[in-house]
Amino acid sequence: MSQHSSQRVAALRAWWNALCPEREIFLRSGGQVKFIRISRRAQLLTLGSVAAALIGWGGITATMAIDGMALAQERAALAAKGQSVAKAAGKVADYRKSVDALAQDLEARQDFMDELYRTHFGSEDDDAAGRDLVGDAQDKGGSLTAKISMAPEAAPLMRLQERQRRFALLLTGAVERRADRAAAAIRSFGLDPDALARTAARAQGGPFVPWQGAEGALTGELEHLADAMARMEFLERSLLSIPSGQPTSTPMLSSSYGYRRDPFNGHAAFHAGLDFPGHRGQPINAAANGKVSFVGQRSGYGNVVEVTHGNGLMTRYAHLSGFAAHVGDTVARGAMIGRMGSTGRSTGPHLHFEVRLNGQAINPRRFLEARKDVLQVQQIAKARFADVGNRG
Repeated sequence: MSQHSSQRVAALRAWWNALCPEREIFLRSGGQVKFIRISRRAQLLTLGSVAAALIGWGGITATMAIDGMALAQERAALAAKGQSVAKAAGKVADYRKSVDALAQDLEARQDFMDELYRTHFGSEDDDAAGRDLVGDAQDKGGSLTAKISMAPEAAPLMRLQERQRRFALLLTGAVERRADRAAAAIRSFGLDPDALARTAARAQGGPFVPWQGAEGALTGELEHLADAMARMEFLERSLLSIPSGQPTSTPMLSSSYGYRRDPFNGHAAFHAGLDFPGHRGQPINAAANGKVSFVGQRSGYGNVVEVTHGNGLMTRYAHLSGFAAHVGDTVARGAMIGRMGSTGRSTGPHLHFEVRLNGQAINPRRFLEARKDVLQVQQIAKARFADVGNRG
């Protein structure tokens, strides 16, 4: 051990001895004197015991203080949780009230739609789609009950969902029946509605705009309804484009479609239309809605107006004395497009009227002699589109 270390140890020992020197206590009792000697070791043990007691008491006090702070924090947390639970309970109560209010509003709207359906399509009890739905709803009744039991506040909305499914199927049945009537009317003109639909399906386009709705937002019933509505829309528009209106007020014909003797040379010839005699200047009207695609002269026809009606249909009005339409004009059934004359290869004032399908001449008589029930279907479709246009 170095001298410096020895000095430090000696100094520490001297400080310690000075702190706790050995002590003697004199006690006088009954004329006798007693000496009590307190060693340095005893003093150190006593001092250590007192220090240990103080440290223990301090630790216990600190622990109690910490426990009190923790208990206070827990009480504060419980109070906060209680407030949160109360707030959540209030939100649940408000949510249930809003669900009930929404259900009542939707029920009122559904009642209105049901009444509207009965007004326009009759009693839903007579509809096969309604009967099909009853069985379907019974099959799914177990799952519906389970859903309602899981969320009692949603029960009104679940019931409304079933009513809307029923309404969608009822409306789909009515739309399909109406579309079938339009298809039958188109067939009565000798046209194939399915072929017209296939041709229209190939003529589509437009920019791609992604669907913004959620996946599965449309149920099967609504998808079926949308398809049925699209089919009815196409068939009724196609029906209105069929040239069944009288092109002129003349009630008689001077020449029919098909074989005839040529009025100039007497030879056998094919006549591609119908001839309506009349007087010069008599109004000539469009036989159906369409767009004027040609105004001018054609060999043998003289002055001609041609109107395209969609789906490959075109009508030709020939031997005119004057025009009342221009290329690109949109004309309605019955709109005046020209005046009767005798231009071209003609023996006198008359209208030569043709109907062509994809460029081929077909007999116009079946279009102009449509049955009364077919004309009624056309009028219903015309009224619907007029009503839609007025609302738009």
